[in-house]
Amino acid sequence: MESTDRMLAGELLRIKAVLLRPDQPFTWASGWKSPIYCDNRRILSDPSLRTKVASWLAEKAMELYPEAEVVAGVATGAIAHGVLAADKMGKPFVYVRPKPKDHGTGSQIEGVLPQGAKVVVIEDLISTGMSSLAAVKALREAGAEVLGMVAIFTYGFDVAAQQFKEAGVKLDTVSNYFALIDEATASGYVKESDTQVLKQWRENPSEWMK
Repeated sequence: MESTDRMLAGELLRIKAVLLRPDQPFTWASGWKSPIYCDNRRILSDPSLRTKVASWLAEKAMELYPEAEVVAGVATGAIAHGVLAADKMGKPFVYVRPKPKDHGTGSQIEGVLPQGAKVVVIEDLISTGMSSLAAVKALREAGAEVLGMVAIFTYGFDVAAQQFKEAGVKLDTVSNYFALIDEATASGYVKESDTQVLKQWRENPSEWMK
């Protein structure tokens, strides 16, 4: 039976959520250059896959954190996915803005978050991990107990693993970069020459193309 990480990788390729541009690299918010871009927002436009991903996230969250009382999504990419997962789990949902809004209540966390609530965080994609951990920090400062984070996809960078370790946050994902490259290679989605570029980039992304 095919593993969940390879199944999701195959689905991401099917809906063309994975864009490859070795000759015209993407620039990330961190400033890194990348030959690949994974757009998990496309999942929301595919009803069948949207339901599968919500189930996978919910199942993993319930398996790992059965004591979770609240589900929190990281804005903006994980708001919809978090809502869908929370619905399947039958749990309250909140979402965390990148920073407090500059109008109205000035809230950074939207929704009802009881003091001391046990929270599982839902994220769509992990690259360096900085924005994801900023959400965890906001939840903790609001008095929540963050049990861990479940994400759809991770690039598996060492810098992210180190940051999560230092923050004391356990991270689990439905799929990952290695499963994606294996599936893309096996299905012929990428050429062998592109596969080598993708592996080289993954080894040292911050310095690639400098």
